[in-house]
Order: sequence, then structure tokens, then C-alpha cells
Amino acid sequence: MLAYPPTTAPGNAVPSLRQRLKPEYAVAIVYVAAMFVNILDTTVVTVALPTLTRDFDVATSRVDWVVTGYLLSLAVWIPASGWIGDRVGTKRTFLFAIVVFTSASALSGFAQSLDQLIGFRILQGVGGGMLTPVGFAMLMRAFPPARRAQASKVLIIPTALAPALGPIVGGFLVDSLSWRWVFFINLPIGAATFVFGAIMLHEHREPRKGGFDIPGFALSGTGLALILYALSVAPRDGWGSPKTLIPGTVGLVSFALLVMVELRRAAPMLQLRLVADRLFRTMMLTSVFSTSAFLGILFVMPLFLQEARGVSALQSGLTTFPEAIGVLLNSQIAGRLYPRLGPRRLMAGGLISFGIFLTLLTRIDLGTNLWEIRALMFFIGGSMSYVFLPLQAGAFARITPAETGHASAIFNTQRQMSSALGVAVLATVLSATLPDGRGARTAAQFSAAQVSAFHDVFLVAAALAFVGAAIALTVKDSDAVSTMRAREPAPEAIPSEAS
Repeated sequence: MLAYPPTTAPGNAVPSLRQRLKPEYAVAIVYVAAMFVNILDTTVVTVALPTLTRDFDVATSRVDWVVTGYLLSLAVWIPASGWIGDRVGTKRTFLFAIVVFTSASALSGFAQSLDQLIGFRILQGVGGGMLTPVGFAMLMRAFPPARRAQASKVLIIPTALAPALGPIVGGFLVDSLSWRWVFFINLPIGAATFVFGAIMLHEHREPRKGGFDIPGFALSGTGLALILYALSVAPRDGWGSPKTLIPGTVGLVSFALLVMVELRRAAPMLQLRLVADRLFRTMMLTSVFSTSAFLGILFVMPLFLQEARGVSALQSGLTTFPEAIGVLLNSQIAGRLYPRLGPRRLMAGGLISFGIFLTLLTRIDLGTNLWEIRALMFFIGGSMSYVFLPLQAGAFARITPAETGHASAIFNTQRQMSSALGVAVLATVLSATLPDGRGARTAAQFSAAQVSAFHDVFLVAAALAFVGAAIALTVKDSDAVSTMRAREPAPEAIPSEAS
């Protein structure tokens, strides 16, 4: 039966927490916790890579697989997460994912060799690959369209805080304790999320015809994993190198075959026909460019601060952190403006502002006060809040509850590829323009050439933002009208089964 649980239990004068807390709030809490730990994990582990190189006495290229193995494992399971959640149940799938993620984190912390650590990180990716898409699907079903903009003001927290906190937390743990604590930090959050979710979440399944789509699983996992691998090695080995071309080409061919296979199946793992929806498709295209530019700049700015300016990792993290404050503060304003302005103007205006502030980064140099950079990072984050919130609130406006799991898998697959693409493009521009010191006659000339190379990267990121703004202008607010109602309707029923 579709209904909220009763507010009080018969014969029980004091209702339990599960009876007092609305189901949508329970979903929001576990989603925020899962997203936070998932995003934080990647940024924290990256800080520990130099220490791992020294402790295991191996080459940097081998240690990189601690991150690469995790990302490739994510790539295999993100596309399949929608089908698994719908068939097995979103609660069971989510709890399984958090158990795998947390257990693998503990095993990673106790690893005695690099090979063990890489293996445990691949296992961790199995859980991480299902956490975000399944959690997001639960979220979209729990909050009716008219309430998503208000909910997004809170749900944007992990997206804003985790990338900014990662370098700070990672640097502190590695310097003060050991690299093992970058994995152990996941344990209390994971355990608390599991207990809370086991008690508070309600099970949901969607009836699906047919069995597991093995061709779809193989082609989507192979395609995404190989493309992500090609993007990760392209800045270092070159876009024309065999290490980039071969996996990249095979990955693209796999995706082409995936489209052909899935469109012919009666019960595909990925409902690619959802991309035909005008709003969903345009929102995803906007996300490609905005995510690429935003996460790309979060990758490049610490490099500028540490390599060109020579500041410490902690100081670098504190300099980029105002970006998160900007997102959090401005998301409150964006949430109020969304019902009146709609997604088109908010996203286009946010991306234009984002591009302008990225362009202003070309004015910084080796003598620029760090507080000026912090102010620019604050406004960069503030601009992006007007993009994040409409994307989260409006992208699924025309997606039915039955197709939400599939749409979440597709949307999160796109977001994973976009983040990798942004880092790859900006890293490639940086490596192509960064001087090697041989052409400079003095240290000052070399430093000036370094700064100029970073300026080129900032301009490329700004160009990505402006392209995203142009795409956002094609969004039709009428398509997202169900998410723009100023008044909150009566609570919608949610599917509930015995847990």
C-alpha cells in the first residue's frame, strides 16, 4: 500500500524516531552522508599518494592505481545500479553498498602491500558505484517535484563541502597520524549511515520484466571503465599514445554497441530512451560542461598554489575552501529564486558569472595576496550554486517514479565521465603549456612562464563554462514547471514494504 507510516503506534504513548521522522527526511540524511563520504574518499586518498609511494617504495605510476582502480570499479557498477536497486530493492541495495564500501575501507587501512591496497580499493568501488545513484533515485522518489528546490538547499552540502575538505582532512591525517587513517575515517560515518538507514529507510521495488541484462552490463561497464582510464592517462602519455587511443577507442565502440543493443531490448538495463526527453537531455548536456569546468578548476587550483606559489598542502586547502562556503551560502538564495525564475535563467546566469570569475583568475600571479584568491574562490563557488541547485531540482521533473532508478544511473554515469573529462582536458592544457625550465634564462622568467600556463588553463575552464551557459539558455522552464511551485503540496505517498 502507498502510504506514510502512522505518526503514532497503537498503544504506544511515545512514538519512535521512525514514526516521528518523515520518510523523505530519512532519505535525505542517508543520501547526504553517503555522498559526503563517497566524494571525500577520492580527494582524501589523492593527498596520501606521495606518502604511499615512499612507504611501499614503488613507482608513482603503480601508486596511481590506488585511485585508478577505484574509479574503474565505480565505472562498472554505476550504470547497473538503477536496475539492481529497482529489482532487489533500493533499501537493500543501498545498505549492501554502504557495507561493502565501509568494509573495504577498513581492509584498505590494514593493507600490508600495494597490491592488497589496490585490490581492496577495487572492492570499495563496488560499493561506491552503487551508493550515489541508488541514493539519488531514493531521493527523487521521496521528494515530490514541487519540494525538490527547497530540499536541494540541504542536499547540496556534500557536493560543496567534500571536495573542499578533502585536501585539508587528508593533509592533516597523513601528517599527524598515518596514511591508513584516510581510509579509517570512513568507518564511523559508514557505520552510522548503515544503522540509521536500516532503521529509518523504507523498501522500494519496481516490477521489472526479464532477467539481468548481461550484454548491457558488460558493454556499459567496459565502455565507461575504458573511457575513464583513457582520460586518466591522456594528460601524462598524450592523447595520441597507444595507452590512450586503444582503450579510448574500444570504450567508445562499446558505448556505440550499448546504444544499439539497449534500444532493441524489451527490458534493458539502461533505459536510453529517457535521453529523448528534452529537459533531461538538456540538463545532462549543461552538466557535462559545468561539471567539467568546476571539478577541473578544483584540480588545477591546488597545483597552482603548491607548485607555482610554493604554499603548503594545508595552506592550499584553506585557500580553495571558500569555494564551499560560497556554494552553501548562495544555495539558500538560489532555492528562494528557483520557483520564480526557473532553471534556465538561474543556470545560464550562474555559468556566465562562473566563467567571468574564472577569467579573473588570469589576473593573479606569484605576488597576489592569498585572500584575493580566496575571495575569487568564494565567488566561483557562489556562482556554481545557481547551477547545482536547478540541476538537482529540475533534471528529473518529467521522469516518472518508475523510471527514476534508470534515469539516476544514466545521470550519474554522465557526471562521472564529465568530472574525468574536465580534469583530463585542463591537465592536458597545463602539461602542453607548462615550461620545463630549459627555455628560461632566469628563475623569474621560468616562474612567469609557469603562471602564464595556468592562466591558459583558467581561460579554457571559462570557455567550458560559457558553452554550458549557452546550452542552459535552451532549457524551457515550462518543462520544469512541476518543480517551480512556490507552495508545498500535501505530502505524496511513497512505496513502503516490510523491511
